[in-house]
Amino acid sequence: MLFRRHLLQAAAMAPLLGAASGWALSPRVLQFPRDHGAHPELRTEWWYLTGQAQTSAGREFGFQVTFFRSRVDGTQAMTSRLAARQLLFAHAAITDVAGDGSGGKLWHDERIARWNGAPGGATDASLQDTAVQLSGWLFRRQADGYATRISGDDLNLNLRAQPSQPLLLQGDQGLSRKGPEAAQASHYYSQPQLVVSGSLGLQGQRFEVTGRAWLDHEWSEALLHPEAVGWDWIGMNLDDGSALTAFQLRRADGSALWAGGSLRRPAEVVPRIFVHDELRFEPVRWWTSAQTGARYPVEWRVASPAGVHTVRARLDAQELDARASTGNVYWEGLSLLLDARGQKVGQGYLEMTGYAQRLRL
Repeated sequence: MLFRRHLLQAAAMAPLLGAASGWALSPRVLQFPRDHGAHPELRTEWWYLTGQAQTSAGREFGFQVTFFRSRVDGTQAMTSRLAARQLLFAHAAITDVAGDGSGGKLWHDERIARWNGAPGGATDASLQDTAVQLSGWLFRRQADGYATRISGDDLNLNLRAQPSQPLLLQGDQGLSRKGPEAAQASHYYSQPQLVVSGSLGLQGQRFEVTGRAWLDHEWSEALLHPEAVGWDWIGMNLDDGSALTAFQLRRADGSALWAGGSLRRPAEVVPRIFVHDELRFEPVRWWTSAQTGARYPVEWRVASPAGVHTVRARLDAQELDARASTGNVYWEGLSLLLDARGQKVGQGYLEMTGYAQRLRL
């Protein structure tokens, strides 16, 4: 791992980070392929690929690849080519669900770099389409779908993800509220039910895999509401081809400040959008991290217009300590989706932030 070097880099960059207040995004029609690309005029952005995969022998994995972009407010007026106008971060993780018989394990790595905003370099986020690269890691959209290549100390990913359904615009045609105030919103779309093939690597072992994935692309100017300490989110590919999104912004006492999500059936183009008071997240079982002391609900009961579901972690220990890059600790892991009778109806990822400390964007 490169945590020590990244920690020093992050500390050097910290004085450059501004504290600009958020302003409300205007509703607009998203334009593609342009809006697949970066939006450096806004404060925060991420491209987020998660999924499950298995070998022909049935060995199961979860995987996550996330590229983040963060505008550095204090350098925007600088004219020097050396000015770090943006920071790019990347996180990658593989969940080996059962391991080699000795039990499951999460493997993860991360990268961070300054970016002056100029196109075409080794560190870059294209404005024309999805094409993000950082320290040899990359994630891009091409004619037949998405491709990602990650090479870390202990893990490697070389995956292709092909769409099987149209884009899913979250919220109001891609404008998704994230709090009670209009400024707390993001432009947000998903690409569920991606068909995955390629390879995963762990400590020199290579595994040819196939599976399903979920892509989120989200960008915003807004800061979190002052009462919000973090969020809980699920993106689930259902076995019947449906796609279920649900999230809540959470106060320090665990109550929901804001919630939202969507359900799209396989034959539909337009999703059913959930409003704030239509969702309820209820923790069922907790797990405590020995590394950070954070206590996470690794099993939830989620009630929404899609019904009542149980979200159950495939592996409890899927916490990512990213204090060396983004400064945060969060739980991000492969999880099952069960119906009211306890039957598996899907699989995807559960994300939980703000349990070790208040989330900082």
